[in-house]
Amino acid sequence: MTRILEPGIEDYLLAHCSPADDVLLELAAETRASLPPEYAGMQISADEGALLTLLVKLTGVRYAVEVGVFTGYSSICIARGLQPGGKLLACDVSPEWTKVAREYWTKAGLADRIELRLAPAIETLRALAPDPVIDFAFVDADKIGYPVYYEELVTRLRPGGLLALDNVLRGGRVLAPAEPADRAIAELNDRIVRDARVESVMLPVRDGVTLVRRRD
Repeated sequence: MTRILEPGIEDYLLAHCSPADDVLLELAAETRASLPPEYAGMQISADEGALLTLLVKLTGVRYAVEVGVFTGYSSICIARGLQPGGKLLACDVSPEWTKVAREYWTKAGLADRIELRLAPAIETLRALAPDPVIDFAFVDADKIGYPVYYEELVTRLRPGGLLALDNVLRGGRVLAPAEPADRAIAELNDRIVRDARVESVMLPVRDGVTLVRRRD
């Protein structure tokens, strides 16, 4: 992943965020050890995880949706921020990776807060009721699918609800997108700015995180 900040500042940043606990550290280590680097690198970083937990707490989330579970790090971060009785719907297609996620959800004491649906995320989202009941959503999945995930989620966000999209900078390739995945993200970035239903801000967190709030 392309660095936005020089390494010394990145280390300083991590040292000045709430630290990951033993469960998250163990999960991160297992993911790095058991998967090739090109896959292990899909796991979000500790500072991004801390951001997700904080956002969920700040917005009083009771119902959240995650598109792209991988080995479950972000799921834990989101579920930890939920209000009492809150639920997270986690969407993925990989039984192998989500088997690890399930193990660590249990270790974190969060298994009862997370519902995993193994199916193409677009099918899961389109099967949801059209009512605007989602408080928070996080998308970190196949980049080609981002535009359709965005539309299905934004229409179901409650007024004031928040959507977070990961990897919106694509290592800087959004400046001159050539590959289909990079073009999909660049086009979505432009679309979000023009979308009158929402207000948004793009943050230089890791590979870029866009926060989208449904207008009241």
